[in-house]
Amino acid sequence: MSALVALVLVSCSQSAVIVDGGPLGAPVTDIGGQFPSDGIWGIAVTTISGRSTIMGEFAGKAIMVINTASECGYTPQFDGLQRLHERYKERGLVLLGFPCNQFLGQDPGSDKDIADFCTANFGVSFQMMSKIEVNGAGRHALYSLLTEQSAEELSGDIGWNFEKFLIRPDGVPVARFLSTVEPEDARIISAIEAILP
Repeated sequence: MSALVALVLVSCSQSAVIVDGGPLGAPVTDIGGQFPSDGIWGIAVTTISGRSTIMGEFAGKAIMVINTASECGYTPQFDGLQRLHERYKERGLVLLGFPCNQFLGQDPGSDKDIADFCTANFGVSFQMMSKIEVNGAGRHALYSLLTEQSAEELSGDIGWNFEKFLIRPDGVPVARFLSTVEPEDARIISAIEAILP
């Protein structure tokens, strides 16, 4: 099992928190030789097209997790997220967009409606996932880990749509950016560059 690592705050503002997750480790368990399944890697997720997998599919890559919405004032951030995807996909960054309807009902459509909207309006080609809840009793296991089991500086309920978490290639969450921080903000770019595999 992976050793627990203390996280140390290295940068903090009201809109962005970046921590040092300690030395880079490697996932240790394998499901049928296909994907690692320890820690964050064993969390089950479903793509927006309905394919079930685990986070281990993305092990070894830098990951940005975003709770998205189609009818939000921050919805235009899909443009910047798509540009990040195009800029960094060959260097090992994976973007995972998780639609959520918990903030004023701003993502009411079906997974198909959301996928069609993202493609037609923003040309989204990064991985969108099935709609989930990010707060409350129905909080998805990934968001439970991100908001309850991460470093204290990263913890706490999701405040609104388009909050962004960065996860190192070894599965350690190291940054959280509020909705107000645009995807191509210098703080996000710097944090991505620091964790690329």
